Amino acid sequence: MTDDIPFNKTFDLKPGRVEAPMEGVRRLLVDNPGPFTFTGTLSYIVGKDKVAIIDPGPDDDKHIAALLNAVRGETVTHIFVTHTHRDHSPAVRAIKAATGATVYAQGPHRAARPLHIGETNRLDAAADHDFKPDVMLPDGEMVSGDGWAIEAVATPGHTANHMAYALKDKKVLFAGDHVMGWSTSIVAPPDGAMSDYMASLTKLTHRGETLYFPGHGPEIKEAPRFVDYYIRHRQAREASILHRLGKSDADIPTLVRAIYIGINPRLAGAAGLSVLAHLEDLVSRGVVATEGPASITGRYRLSGA
Repeated sequence: MTDDIPFNKTFDLKPGRVEAPMEGVRRLLVDNPGPFTFTGTLSYIVGKDKVAIIDPGPDDDKHIAALLNAVRGETVTHIFVTHTHRDHSPAVRAIKAATGATVYAQGPHRAARPLHIGETNRLDAAADHDFKPDVMLPDGEMVSGDGWAIEAVATPGHTANHMAYALKDKKVLFAGDHVMGWSTSIVAPPDGAMSDYMASLTKLTHRGETLYFPGHGPEIKEAPRFVDYYIRHRQAREASILHRLGKSDADIPTLVRAIYIGINPRLAGAAGLSVLAHLEDLVSRGVVATEGPASITGRYRLSGA
C-alpha cells in the first residue's frame, strides 16, 4: 500500500555531524535509529550568529552536547518544537538552560480526544508531558529573528499539538513528523486523529512551500506533489477498509491482516492504531458503524449493513 509513494530511503548523515543542506539551515542527527525514527531524529539550526533551533531532540547527553557545540560562538535566541513526542522535545530543557532562548510551540502535549471508558493511551509513554513552551503559537503567527522569519503552521493529526514551521521567503517548511520522505506518518488515537491529519495535509496543498525538511530522513523536493501522494495513499487505505467491511463485519486485527500483507510484526500494533484512526473518522462521518465509540477492541460494519 505504500508502494504508490516515491519514498527516498537514502540518508547518509552520521549522528553528531553538522550538515548544511542549504544556506542558512544546518541539521544534526540523533543516534536513535529504529522502526519509527528511521536513521534517527533531526534537529535543525536556522540562521547565523543569532540562531533558532527547531526540535532539540530527546534527552540524550551526546546529542545535546553536539547541538551546543554546533552553535558555539553563536547566540541561540529561539527554540521551536514541532510536537511533544520524546524524540523531539525533551532536550529543550537542557538547551534552554544553556542558552536562555525562548521556547515556542503550539502548546503542551494533549490527546486529540478524551479517553473512552476503560481505554488507555498506548502512546502515552512516548509523550513529553513535562514540556511547556514559553510562548504558545497560534496558527499563522510570525516570529522574526536576526535575518530570518518563521510562520507557525498548525498541522494537527500526528499529534494534536503538531506544528510545522515555514521559513518565509525561502519556500521551505520544517514539517516535523507530519510529512516525511522515507515513510508515512503514524496517526494513532487518542494521541492523534485522522480527520485532523487529512485536513492538515489538504491545508499544505494550498501553501507555496516546495521544499520540506522533516523530523526524520532526507529533505522532500517537489513537496506539494509528495503531499498529494500522501493524501491518495490515505484515501486508498480507507477504500481498502471499506472493501473488506463490504464482505462482512470485522475487528481491527482482521482488518490489519487483510490490508497490511507481509507487515513487519514489530509494526502490527502501529498498523492497528492507524486502522483505528481511519475507523474513528469513518464512524464520525456515518460511513461505518460500531457499538459504542470506535475503539481498538470494537467490531465494525458498513452503516446500514
